[in-house]
Amino acid sequence: MSVRELESAETLYEDPSTSHDVEDDEKKERQEVPSPTDDPFGNEDNAEVKYRVMKWWQSGMLMTAQNVSLGILSLPSAVATLGIVPAVIIIVAMSGVAWYTGSLIGKVKLRYPQVHSMSDAGGIFLGRFAQEFLSVGQLIFLIFLMASHVLTFSVLMNELTDHGACTIGFSVVGLTVSFIGSVPRRMKRVYWISVISFASILIATIFTMIAIGVQNPVSHRLQIATSHGFAKEFLAVTNILFAYIAHVAFFGFMSEMQDPRDFPKSLAMLQIVDTCMYVVTAVVIYCYAGPDVLSPALSSAGPVMKKVAWGLAIPTVVFSGVIHGHVAAKYIYVRMFRGSSQMHSRSFRSVGAWLGIGFAVWVIAWVVAESIPVFNDMLGLISSLFGSWFSYGLPAIFGLGMNRGQLFSSAKRSCITIIQLIVVGIACTICGLGLYVTGKSIHETSQSSSWTCANNGS
Repeated sequence: MSVRELESAETLYEDPSTSHDVEDDEKKERQEVPSPTDDPFGNEDNAEVKYRVMKWWQSGMLMTAQNVSLGILSLPSAVATLGIVPAVIIIVAMSGVAWYTGSLIGKVKLRYPQVHSMSDAGGIFLGRFAQEFLSVGQLIFLIFLMASHVLTFSVLMNELTDHGACTIGFSVVGLTVSFIGSVPRRMKRVYWISVISFASILIATIFTMIAIGVQNPVSHRLQIATSHGFAKEFLAVTNILFAYIAHVAFFGFMSEMQDPRDFPKSLAMLQIVDTCMYVVTAVVIYCYAGPDVLSPALSSAGPVMKKVAWGLAIPTVVFSGVIHGHVAAKYIYVRMFRGSSQMHSRSFRSVGAWLGIGFAVWVIAWVVAESIPVFNDMLGLISSLFGSWFSYGLPAIFGLGMNRGQLFSSAKRSCITIIQLIVVGIACTICGLGLYVTGKSIHETSQSSSWTCANNGS
């Protein structure tokens, strides 16, 4: 054995505790996850503000807090409309499809590290026009999601105060608090907000189930299936879809992870937690509240208990919206300063631009919230027009794009292609029919006037 081979063997089997210290371990860990030269945030080795600092569980908690918020409040009424068996099947099936399309987004990010948003991915697979079109679309989508939280905040305040002030005034308060929550520039700082948000909706949901169970100790006769007409039933389907529309932020979350290869763990954390919560909450509340369960479901807990439930839900109503607002502002911010030193600076220009962007998107969201004042209609419109594509259709199209030229090259590849085409078909169906039933519902409930001080609570 040569001297070089002996040295290699000694290096291979030497005691790790004597060969290097903690600092060497940290350097090795950083080397295992090299920063791509075309990363959205560039080289951060000497940056003043570093973005790529999140662990996989932090990303998973952000995704969970973003997803498990307002959507869960509409599920019991969806069960009442569809019947318990069809509703549970749809909840689980949509979860499975959402998991699959989320994994496709993860694969796109690993192959194209420069992608920071859905519009970036659209530019790669569909061209420049698609990139700009999706850029506008995802901003509108996120602003509508933010608007749903501003709307819910006004409902919450009306419930807590028995309409103690003008509803527009309450929504302005919601706008202000949400903007303040969106001030941190790094997603890791928003992570702590997400922990509070998830704890809030979890506690509020459990409290609501207990309160409704105590209030109605005898469960109602379960409707295995119901018949409320196509429009109402499909609107209920779009409300279920709303519980799985976090995908628009996935590229942004992965861009701020230390190692985007850990994204499948974050995605599994999200899908397991939210699906279990959705099924249990929807079924239990429906069983005890009955076919007249309200949406949001917290209002079904009785005159006093519903106020307690709404109080417990305040953090998630505000903070989950803050996550959407952060993603919207971050997209604009990255697009403005990509490749510039301002991206990582704490200068007046950088901080001022961030605050200005955040304030602008929240004001627009407030305008939307005042214009569509009905909770279920707002969810249906968001799900149909945007969620169907950003959570289902577009990831499947990206999957087809990654295998362009080999879509039917083998039996396995052909099956994958057919599955992805089916998902695109599902997105088209939800979008078209969803817009029809949502528009019909908005027209029929036109008595709920927009831009009014009237009570929008239950």
